[in-house]
Amino acid sequence: MTLEKAILDLKKGKVAPCYLLYGEEEYLIHEALHQILDIIVPESDRDFCLFFLDGENADFDLLKDHLLAPSLLGGRKVVVVKNTTVFQSRENLDDLIQKIRNNIDEHPDKAAQYFLNFLKLSGFIWEDVQGSGWQKITDEQWRQAVVEDSGDDRSKWLPRMIEICTSRGWTSGSVIDPSEQFEELLTQGLPLGNCLILTAEAVDKRKKLFKVIDKAGIVLHYGAIKGEAATKETLKLEAQKLLGRCGKRVVPAAWIALGKKTGFQLRPSLNELQKLISFVGERSVIEEKDVEAVVGKTREDSIFDLTTALAEKNAKAALLALKALLDQGEHHLMILTMISREIRLLLQASLLVRSGKLPGITPNMEYGSFQKNVYPTVAELASGVSSKEDFLVKKHPFVVFNALRNCGRFSYPVLVGYLDDLLDMDRAMKSSATDPQLLLERFLIKSCAKASEF
Repeated sequence: MTLEKAILDLKKGKVAPCYLLYGEEEYLIHEALHQILDIIVPESDRDFCLFFLDGENADFDLLKDHLLAPSLLGGRKVVVVKNTTVFQSRENLDDLIQKIRNNIDEHPDKAAQYFLNFLKLSGFIWEDVQGSGWQKITDEQWRQAVVEDSGDDRSKWLPRMIEICTSRGWTSGSVIDPSEQFEELLTQGLPLGNCLILTAEAVDKRKKLFKVIDKAGIVLHYGAIKGEAATKETLKLEAQKLLGRCGKRVVPAAWIALGKKTGFQLRPSLNELQKLISFVGERSVIEEKDVEAVVGKTREDSIFDLTTALAEKNAKAALLALKALLDQGEHHLMILTMISREIRLLLQASLLVRSGKLPGITPNMEYGSFQKNVYPTVAELASGVSSKEDFLVKKHPFVVFNALRNCGRFSYPVLVGYLDDLLDMDRAMKSSATDPQLLLERFLIKSCAKASEF
């Protein structure tokens, strides 16, 4: 089933009792959802006939009441459950652990919900982990339960999650798996005219609930778009739809400027395009000057500024880029990851230069000269490296060019020392009360100091 076919059926009055929209492309799911709602629920009826529930916190009893009760207006009634987790299984455990890590500091309640879901899916029970019981779980038992996660850092988050859940009176016994309730509800059938729409990121197709919905309703998949060319083509099509609905067009220079700001990523690009449509008002043409006026410095701009300043030993620029990233809400651990990646690339570049396998590299080398005289040798070295390995020689030629050009600003022992510093920072950020911003600023000032100081 495709969205186009589903829309045609809806326009003919054929409304399925249930729809599932899932996948990694959140923007496309959002657009598909609203296209469906625009047809089946008139704007004037939405106060009484359309209900939204958060999938991660949805009260099943409330959901059931909504679905089984007829519409107050006597027409169609739609309940939308966004970002539901009922389709998750053991296959999603590593993703749940990552969500726990990402939320434990700033959103502990959300992290606790992920943790209780993790217990439910992994097979561990509350009695296994409460108190100091988690320490009795062996590495082998962990690997059997969570294949994709080594568990090396579980001592950092497991006891904290147990403490958070205990303080709130939450245990695994208090979490009811709603998937069986959903199955029973959909198998029995909904009242005529009522419709359930679910959106989800991760789905295990082997779950019985998925099969029930696939049989009784409509399933639409929006998987991650693979490759730069495919992403740009999808973006172009979605942008044309959006511009067409609004009677606007974008001049080529403006489109290029927007791409530079957003990296032609689907959601950021279309979000900024919507701002531009509002900004130009009655004007039908979006120009380059509009992009420069409306689209500010993006996360990608700031990341590039930070790594470039670090590689070029420009302390002032590095600190400004750090501030921009923090102002944009970027988590300090993610910034630390970006810095670590740049140091590793510089270290690999230094090793390449020291190996003597490359033609001469100079700080003033032009990119064209690099592509002609140096990159063929790099590409030959890359042919012997697995595509799954994160090595400099597998990166884009421009990334390789910058790393080789800038690595001479750092001695090899200094770069190795920086890796130790970054590891210490990671530990401090996760286990102490030290201000993460202060740690990052100190490192940037130190790493951007003149080479003569080492």
